[in-house]
Amino acid sequence: MGQVLKVLVVDDSALIRKVLSEVISSDPRLTVVGTAAEPYEARDKIKALAPDVVTLDIEMPKMDGITFLKNLMRLHPLPVVMLSTLTAKGADETLKALELGAIDFIQKPQLGAAGMVGEFAQTLNDKVAAAGVLKSRLVKRAPQLSVPVAPQANTAPPSAGEGKELIVIGSSTGGTEALSDLLMHLPDQMPPIVVAQHIPATFSERFAKRLNEKVPLSVVEAQHGQTLQRGMAYIAPGGFQLRISRHGAALKCQVTDDEPVNRHKPSVEALFDSVVAARVPKVLAVMLTGMGSDGAAAMLRLKQSGAYTIAQDEESSLVWGMPGSAVKLGAADEVASLNKIPRSLLQRLR
Repeated sequence: MGQVLKVLVVDDSALIRKVLSEVISSDPRLTVVGTAAEPYEARDKIKALAPDVVTLDIEMPKMDGITFLKNLMRLHPLPVVMLSTLTAKGADETLKALELGAIDFIQKPQLGAAGMVGEFAQTLNDKVAAAGVLKSRLVKRAPQLSVPVAPQANTAPPSAGEGKELIVIGSSTGGTEALSDLLMHLPDQMPPIVVAQHIPATFSERFAKRLNEKVPLSVVEAQHGQTLQRGMAYIAPGGFQLRISRHGAALKCQVTDDEPVNRHKPSVEALFDSVVAARVPKVLAVMLTGMGSDGAAAMLRLKQSGAYTIAQDEESSLVWGMPGSAVKLGAADEVASLNKIPRSLLQRLR
């Protein structure tokens, strides 16, 4: 058993502090060394207690969580897991927190909801434990060496991709930032790109909008029955499965509210396996940073069906779970740092 990770819980609600402390303390990997009700108290406790991980509420008195996080990352970088509300405002602020350097986030528990706390406890403790392991490498996030493609005015209307070429991407922890970096370096006339990122409902729509403002491609949250088009990237909606199906020459999005696959909705495995079934002549598949192994076995099936597969390397991944699992299975034709993947994709398309 490795070293027990020290956790500081920061939340303005005494009840939430109590629930989080009990949940985290129940895990042998973790111990709660202190709690704080607001950022100034949190700052003093970080100095006094030297925690390995901080859980941080976004909405707090005296100073909001985003401002506190910004100061923390500048002065004393630590792994932070954000506690987020499921509102549109909560989604925007959480995505901002990930941009600023928070490792991960989790929805606040709905106290009293039957079964909610059990599922919440497992997820919270896994995320906190994964974040704690990253303390030593937090300060050196993957350097971006390549220059972003300047967004061009996309005058040509997106054309249907005739179902001949497709790029599929799977990602989880650290994936919102990795996807942003990757898509920033791709021109606007790519074959359709379909993404399964582990993300809750309401977050996926805000995430797609944020990407759409930043990258050359047009980015949307996938809708059921949408025909895939060149120059477009489709983000799986949180809380649903996204699959691709063939309709004559066209490929379409199938968005369904069915069972989780590998505990996930959306699941990378569900998306990748649907692409195998759709028999697309040219498929490029990418596995980005993420906890766990969702999609690794399906990536091997994609490779065996003729797709070219790329896994993000350990050095540039925030968490080398999903790409590492793909590599161990022999599912990756290529293992590349995040800043080399755009070039690989463009070379394969030529």
